Amino acid sequence: MPVSWCEQSFDMFNDAPVNVWDRELEELFLRTGSRFTRIEPRRRMRDYVRGLLAPVGRKNGWQLAEWAGHATPDGLQYLLSRSRWDADRVRDDLQQYVADQLGYDDGVLIVDDTGFIKKGTTSAGVQRQYSGTAGRTENCQIGVFAAYATSRGHALVDRDLYLPRSWTDDRDRCQAAHIPDDRTFATKNALAQDMIRRAHASPLRFRWVTADAAYGQDSRFRRFLEDDLKLHYVVAVPKSQQVHGPRIEDRIRREAPPEAWQRLSAGPGAKGERCYDWAGALLPVVEERDGDKPTRRRWMLARRSITDPEDIAYFLASAPLDATLADLARIAGCRWKIEECFQSAKNECGLDEYEVRRYTGWYRHITLAMLAHAFLAAVAAQERERGAPATTRPISWTSHRPRSAVSWQLNPRTTPHATTTR
Repeated sequence: MPVSWCEQSFDMFNDAPVNVWDRELEELFLRTGSRFTRIEPRRRMRDYVRGLLAPVGRKNGWQLAEWAGHATPDGLQYLLSRSRWDADRVRDDLQQYVADQLGYDDGVLIVDDTGFIKKGTTSAGVQRQYSGTAGRTENCQIGVFAAYATSRGHALVDRDLYLPRSWTDDRDRCQAAHIPDDRTFATKNALAQDMIRRAHASPLRFRWVTADAAYGQDSRFRRFLEDDLKLHYVVAVPKSQQVHGPRIEDRIRREAPPEAWQRLSAGPGAKGERCYDWAGALLPVVEERDGDKPTRRRWMLARRSITDPEDIAYFLASAPLDATLADLARIAGCRWKIEECFQSAKNECGLDEYEVRRYTGWYRHITLAMLAHAFLAAVAAQERERGAPATTRPISWTSHRPRSAVSWQLNPRTTPHATTTR
């Protein structure tokens, strides 16, 4: 498997001469230092994050303590369980750091969830439930995450622990796991909306949101993005998704002319550009929502595998008036960046190697692992910018006039007209 940017920066960090990256890490610690009112937890936090960045075999309490020179893991366990500090405040510092290091006008926010396989029944939120990470139903915890991606890099910027009803309906069980009394049941989509709202109010610069079909199929989620926050989106939907009546699969297969399919890149991957055949159509304007002078247009999209034409994924989008199919393909392709974040944060920063069972401990470990991961993302971005001239630029939009009927975006290589109205 090709080496990822995070693995490269992890190796670079641990192979670098003393103090080469230490100053950068110290600056990061200074950002968060005020969140720890006493010197002992501040030092333990630094030891913990340094351990997460170190070449430690398994990043559990004993091995992190041994690497830091502690006689026992008691101090680091105290940091996660009983020490007085607010993980949400550290998350806010993390978002400011990512905005400073990776922020760019082409920012995209990505939401997704990942599973953490666990034994027993006492860890906060654990139960037998489907885990996309494992690809099956497992005894696990589910965390909902937000990642921020620009042409400079990408990193995790927020997290929430999903609590099934089997937990929120049992307040004695919640009390034993130190789950706050005001934490009630919330769907994964509701947790994602809370994170997007926080990110929208943060220093992170983005106009776009993307997510997989678990989130994209929810019309309330899409309306929240469009109407409440005035954000654009490209979200995956199942083939059964209804679009103005018929299923999206049926509409694409029945209505898309052959010349509508265009070979476009969904962004660079480990082996070069990730190319697919794409088809997209502008949907009719909904005047009761958009008025007679809309400032956005909705699309339906299809992404077809080049090697297997029967492998088709479907998307809905809300975009600026002058957005092109190539623009939307790029935004849709950004969703994979959160998968890379999960993989690299687990492999290099111990995101899934915690031994805490209580609600507070989960948030604290995950936040510090995200902090370590963001540092690696910043290191990688700095090295890329030092090593070569900048070749990226913000997304640019080409002119496109809105129309009142569905309009397929035809391949300009096969037809002299950019669009036709059906």
